[in-house]
Amino acid sequence: MAKRPESSVGFSVTIPPPPQQGIQSPVFSPPPPFPSSAGPIFPPPPTVQPNQIPSPSIKTPNLPSPANGVRTGSPAPHLSTPPGPPVFSSPLQPAAVPFRTSPATPQPVAYSSASSLPTSSPPQFSNGSVELHHQSSDATEDWTPATESPNVLFSAHKVLKQKKLANIPSLGFGALVSSGREMLPGPQMIQRDPHRCHNCGAYANLYCNILPGSGQWQCVICRNLNGSEGEYVASNKEELRNVPELSLPLVDYVQTGNKRPGFFPVEMSDSRVSAPVVLVIDECLDEPHLQHFQSSLHAFVDSLPPTTRLGIVTYGSTVSVYDFSEESIASADVFPGNKPPDQESLKALIYGTGIYLSPMHASLPVAHSIFSSLRPYILDIAEASRDRCLGTAVEVALAIIQGPSAEMSQGVVKRPGGNSRIIVCAGGPNTCGPGSVPHSFAHPNYAHMEKIALKWMETLGREAFRKNTVIDILCAGTCPVRVPVLQPLAKASGGVLILHDDFGEAFGVNLQRASGRAAGSHGLLEVRCSEDVFVSQVIGPGEEAHVDNNENFKNDDALVIQMLSIEETQSFALSMETKRDIKRDFVYFQFAFKFSDVYQSDITRVISVRLPTVDSVSSYLQSVQDDVAAVLIAKRTLLRAKNANDALDMRATVDERIKDITSKFGSQMPKSKLYQFPRELSLLPEILFHLRRGPLLGSILGHEDERSVLRNLFLNAGFDLSLRMVAPRCLMHRQGGTFEELPAYDLAMQSDAAVVLDHGTDVFIWLGAELDAQEGKGAAALAACRTLAEELTEMRFPAPRILAFKEGSSQARYFVSRLIPAHKDPPYEQEARFPQLRALTAEQRMKLKSSFLYFDDPSFCEWMRSLKVLPPEPS
Repeated sequence: MAKRPESSVGFSVTIPPPPQQGIQSPVFSPPPPFPSSAGPIFPPPPTVQPNQIPSPSIKTPNLPSPANGVRTGSPAPHLSTPPGPPVFSSPLQPAAVPFRTSPATPQPVAYSSASSLPTSSPPQFSNGSVELHHQSSDATEDWTPATESPNVLFSAHKVLKQKKLANIPSLGFGALVSSGREMLPGPQMIQRDPHRCHNCGAYANLYCNILPGSGQWQCVICRNLNGSEGEYVASNKEELRNVPELSLPLVDYVQTGNKRPGFFPVEMSDSRVSAPVVLVIDECLDEPHLQHFQSSLHAFVDSLPPTTRLGIVTYGSTVSVYDFSEESIASADVFPGNKPPDQESLKALIYGTGIYLSPMHASLPVAHSIFSSLRPYILDIAEASRDRCLGTAVEVALAIIQGPSAEMSQGVVKRPGGNSRIIVCAGGPNTCGPGSVPHSFAHPNYAHMEKIALKWMETLGREAFRKNTVIDILCAGTCPVRVPVLQPLAKASGGVLILHDDFGEAFGVNLQRASGRAAGSHGLLEVRCSEDVFVSQVIGPGEEAHVDNNENFKNDDALVIQMLSIEETQSFALSMETKRDIKRDFVYFQFAFKFSDVYQSDITRVISVRLPTVDSVSSYLQSVQDDVAAVLIAKRTLLRAKNANDALDMRATVDERIKDITSKFGSQMPKSKLYQFPRELSLLPEILFHLRRGPLLGSILGHEDERSVLRNLFLNAGFDLSLRMVAPRCLMHRQGGTFEELPAYDLAMQSDAAVVLDHGTDVFIWLGAELDAQEGKGAAALAACRTLAEELTEMRFPAPRILAFKEGSSQARYFVSRLIPAHKDPPYEQEARFPQLRALTAEQRMKLKSSFLYFDDPSFCEWMRSLKVLPPEPS
């Protein structure tokens, strides 16, 4: 290690765990193909996440009410042989979790996982279950809770009693589950230990039967009778309404880090303990990229809170760790990049006199001087062939975050709140040192070296996860970064990988949002369901945790998921099935998130839901939330689309899914070979049509790396972002600065209008030629559209690209390709689905019609009829 003065300022991966006693190992065979004639057989569906902005053509989900609340699940079917355990599907690459959080409500978390892991064995309930019988007259009745929980969104608000119909895989049943936002003081915060069922471990909740005289409560999962240590003793049931867990669907049990009774951090600025952030910077950039990059870095440090501790590491052929103790000159300790750092050198660094993590209030000028000292790459070597020791740099960054505290045997080490964060800013592939691949794909040993690099990166990511450090990788520029090699590093640590066109505005915004998003640590998710229901598949940023609770609870069959990170922008998609015909009137679900938050508090967030069961298929279909169901279907589909060929196959799967839903729930038209798609699901087929032709499954994106990153981002994303990534939201600018929400059809491309199209990771602004020609009006409309785009995506991570172009420009094709070509439909069909056309004159209609170019893509109605299915009438 040497001191170097600088110039002065101027997957789908399947990870089967070892089989456990009482656990059935999953079968990894691929699902059978759909038969062409009969309805297709679909694999068990995964669940999705909640919360998104309503779209004109997309129904806004109604959150489950207490009567239609969340159910707790124990994954065990009533069969001679237990059903297969949930399949944990984890995408090869970590998906960034960009979604827009509404200001007042928590967001669901997105989880993508591709490993199939076994779940608990079927619950074995003894005859000790107690029914309240005549005592139920004294028991508390079900109340309407004071608030609903947006952390859980079910694909339907009712459950079919008949197993055969409930488990039809083409439609499926499931939920999107998110840990939600940071905990805020309120009635839902409880500073004591929860009351839990002694038999199955479920938590007391608002749906439990209570005996006010004795304070006993009956578990809704296993129906066991439990004591409450006198806390639920009351003279009448009205008194129990003041007990938070008996009146609210979501409660937080809090244990504060300093163990002071009654302490809770109310002021975020006073109590929040900032975790360190280390920037790992590629120093092999050319001059144009470096200029934009430096601007983004300067803006980034200016945005950091004064208490944030920052570290700066750069890498090329060597690794430089910058010392904040030098105020007048940018100074760094240097490590060789072609081998892992040895322990002696790291100890000398950590125990030396240098300061490598420093709070912003003390080191902001030094940080600016370091960024200004960065110089462009001067050798005449192609970008992809330059030596970049990214793996070694991350190892060094991890060491300085860990510091000497790991070896302290005495004294108290103050732990940071939440996870520490390493943000890698990469402009090219890792081609030097551990985890590297050859410069050229033509290398004779490339495949073997890539396999070794993948394993090494995953191991390093897991090591970071064990040390409570998240690694985000922000890539930019035109040089391929070898996404498959870098993804395991980000994924295994709980971080994200994002691609950018350059180091400009979007990169700078994501740099700020990556460091600022709140993230807890040590996260577990427990899922419990009524005995008639089990979880068949999990998709999200987690893996099965092997936790033995049988010492505390006799029959705890909860599905326990180890969360790789705890962020409001992520969610888990849970697919569920019924084990048998359901006899009871309700099924129950309970989700318990356990984690340490940024205030050093240990949180147990419990969400309870109850859903009614019905015999009527029509009643069930009316309760289906089309957009939530579509997102769940999309996640299950994308999980299997690991490459371009798979994506092509999955488009055919979407076709077969529409046919199968129609054959099971629709009806045949009289005197016709066509079938009518069920009217109750009128919004579902159009969302799936967007999925089929959009960037996730279609051919819009040019490079497979782009689609791979987008896919993994989607699999982990919350409901809001997931829905936008599948079905874009279209808003037309009107006079006075207002916007009208319209279906995402090409009929919106009217020459006298401006249109905003929000497609999740991209926002497009299209300016009509007539409007642009009107001096002043075109500029005003464009400015209004830009403001709207920024408002829509203000809280979204990753921040989307915002692209604007004029009618007739070559770039406008990016906009057109994401709209449904409804101009190909007959006029009556256009007016039915796009009523705004009725406001146009005959001349305007003709002008609009003549502006479209012919191409082969079918419209939505043409696609449905090609499947011999009549499209549902617009709602």
